[in-house]
Amino acid sequence: MEEKDLEQTQVEQEMKETDSAAEIQNEQAAEKQEKSLADTIPAKWYVLHTFSGYENVAKKNLETVVEKFNLQDRIFDIVIPMEDVVEEKNGKKKLVQRKSMPCYIFVKMKYGDDLWHNVTIARGITGFAGPKGRPLELTDEEVMKMKLEKIKVEANVEVGDTIEVIDGPLSGMVGKVSAVNTEAGTLTALLEMFGRETSVELEFSQVRKANK
Repeated sequence: MEEKDLEQTQVEQEMKETDSAAEIQNEQAAEKQEKSLADTIPAKWYVLHTFSGYENVAKKNLETVVEKFNLQDRIFDIVIPMEDVVEEKNGKKKLVQRKSMPCYIFVKMKYGDDLWHNVTIARGITGFAGPKGRPLELTDEEVMKMKLEKIKVEANVEVGDTIEVIDGPLSGMVGKVSAVNTEAGTLTALLEMFGRETSVELEFSQVRKANK
């Protein structure tokens, strides 16, 4: 190769390296700007629609997506709404949990258009439950109604206290506190249910101290 051709090749190589470095810098700048923008977005709750019976699958797969794409600073919580109900089978009653809203899961995240594809590709999810499949954030009132976030309630009961259940399917029942978890905002009480004493976990907001 002639010296002139060699110089030309070196110049072209340097230009490619310069272009490549500039491209990397631009990508990094874009990512930084995107992250900075995401930091200003408030975390809100959104509803995702799933195939029937795929709520658990959708939740697990979305958790995998969060891990794979390092979205922990954008997606914070994934919830399948559950409720306690009293069921009767073969003449016996028991307290069980069931999905309160089948075919839906709730996600708390800092949403941006860049997240739409990552969220909707998770197996089991059919899309956002909003106008024309677009994300629609829940209001604070809806979040409270769905009990997606626990209300901070100070504990005013101790082990041995008698309490009355004021919320949920066990409302009206009276029992004795056997354990208190201040950090979780819950207590365990022994309630007279279905002819026997049963240990039940309740949130502070679901009970009140019974009058002696």
